[in-house]
Order: sequence, then structure tokens, then C-alpha cells
Amino acid sequence: MMPKVVVLFTSMSGNTEEIAEIIEAQLQALNVSVSLVQIDIDEFEVEDLLSYDAILFGTYTWGDGDLPYELEDFYEELADIDLSGKEAALFGSCDSMYPAYGGAVDKVEGQLTACGAKILLPSLKVELTPDEEDAERCRQFAEDFTHKLRTPSTR
Repeated sequence: MMPKVVVLFTSMSGNTEEIAEIIEAQLQALNVSVSLVQIDIDEFEVEDLLSYDAILFGTYTWGDGDLPYELEDFYEELADIDLSGKEAALFGSCDSMYPAYGGAVDKVEGQLTACGAKILLPSLKVELTPDEEDAERCRQFAEDFTHKLRTPSTR
């Protein structure tokens, strides 16, 4: 049975949203059952993660490694949920002007891990707006994630 995947993201300038949409399109091309959800825009609660097999989580980083304000409540509520058995990977738009490159991506990865999720891939970090080379990296990220989901030995 094909796993149900949620591509969950927060975006301010549209960069992380663009990454999420590239990933979603690639997952659909691979016949993955996928939902695209924008935190703080779409109706979605932390508990809704339990109805998915896998989580692709995207965020931008605010300032020098901080979580975006619209992600703070969701991040805190994650601490109260057991994501054991869920598989995940993270992505985000980052800015190399700051020393903590993609710090919010790393923080969310830590929180998902603490909740029991298994991280399948290293985080995908894109410098600001994705160019065509970045778009290809996003498609490869989605393919690699799908391959790991479909390979029982990684479970």
C-alpha cells in the first residue's frame, strides 16, 4: 500500500512554498498520495499528522536561526504528540547571510526526532529562491524520500 505523505510548510516570501510545490508535484508524478498544507493558512492541527505515514516539513528561518512566528505554536504543540512509526524529512529556504544557515529547519528536525519520527534524509536547504538547479535538487529529494519509503529495509 502506498504511504500517505503530507508536505507541511510555512512560507513568508513564497520561497519555501515554491520548494514545497516542486516536491509535491514530483511526489504526484511518482504516484504518491500527497497533501500540501500551509501552516497557519490551511486548517491543520498537530494531531492531523497522525493520519499520515510520512511527513515532509518545510520552513524558512527567521533572522539568525529562529523559528518563524507562525510556526511557534505548532512547534510547541509537537512536543505533546507521539510520532513513533512516522517517517520524515525536512526542507527549507535559507539565507547564507546569517551564521545559523537554515537554523529553523534544524530545530524542527530536532523536535520531530524527539517526538519519535525517523528522519530518512539529510535536510534539503535552498539558498533563498530556488533556481532550476535547486528545483532539480527538490525533485531528487522527493524521489529519494519516496524510494526510502518504498524500501522495507529502511523501515
